[in-house]
Amino acid sequence: MARPLRVEYPGALYHVIARGNAQEAIYYNDNDRYAFLDNIQSCAEIYNFFCHAYCLMDNHYHLLIETPEGNLAQAMRDINGNYTQAFNIRHKRVGHLFQGRYKAFVIEKEAYLMEVARYIALNPVRAVIIDHPRDWKWSSYNTTTEKEKGPAWLHTDWILEFFGEDKQQSQKSYQTFITQGIKNTDPQIELKHGFILGSPQFIDWIWETQTNGSEEQKEHPREQRIVGRPTLKDLFQGVKIKDERNNTIKLARFRCGYSVVEIAKHLKMHPSVVGRISKDRYNNKKVISPPSLIKLRRTGKT
Repeated sequence: MARPLRVEYPGALYHVIARGNAQEAIYYNDNDRYAFLDNIQSCAEIYNFFCHAYCLMDNHYHLLIETPEGNLAQAMRDINGNYTQAFNIRHKRVGHLFQGRYKAFVIEKEAYLMEVARYIALNPVRAVIIDHPRDWKWSSYNTTTEKEKGPAWLHTDWILEFFGEDKQQSQKSYQTFITQGIKNTDPQIELKHGFILGSPQFIDWIWETQTNGSEEQKEHPREQRIVGRPTLKDLFQGVKIKDERNNTIKLARFRCGYSVVEIAKHLKMHPSVVGRISKDRYNNKKVISPPSLIKLRRTGKT
């Protein structure tokens, strides 16, 4: 089974979900939940990440994590690994606790932060376990509204800042915002390429700055390896000089993952000619996106 592509960069924001193996419980009692939260604190101190929201369900959990150092994989290794080891010892069991690899959705902060935060807070309500998020002890909702004191590793100020500078008023506005979303659709349905919540411009940025080289990593799903790639029309728009055309053919073939046949059809060239041009593998550091493409991306018209 293909492994999901992990996009890591300083300041990245993620919605992380991990589920129990075979949909089994990952917490047997409150002591397990306290142990999990203690482990989050330890990992936050070691890996310097910020948790803005969380919700612990019976057989899975949700975290809203920001990584100033771009080290999500390292942090998650210990979050899940350390907890599993302690859980197995505590309950005298062996084997995997979590179902495969965790899911980590990259979030565009300005556009989707609040929708994801609301989705996390409403998880037990959507699961018809409770009627209101304040009634669920194992989430960050009551800490964000200051109904109870939360752990030091939970950073709620960033979310509240979206509702204004006055803290009391912002907490009231936050509560209203959360309850108004009970009947909203799941923001995950807007996922692009299986792991990105963001605008077309954000996806373009991911392609241009974060996934270069991932097209070679065959263990990841192809759609994720070529996430945000420009269309052939965008790539070749304004390209008239032969050398630039050949350079763009190599870019389309190896960086963007288009086949020889797809490129040849777009350019109305014979596939053998395109194949010959792209035979000499391009130097990743020397191939530059055509000026027309750069202009399109900067103006947000792709």
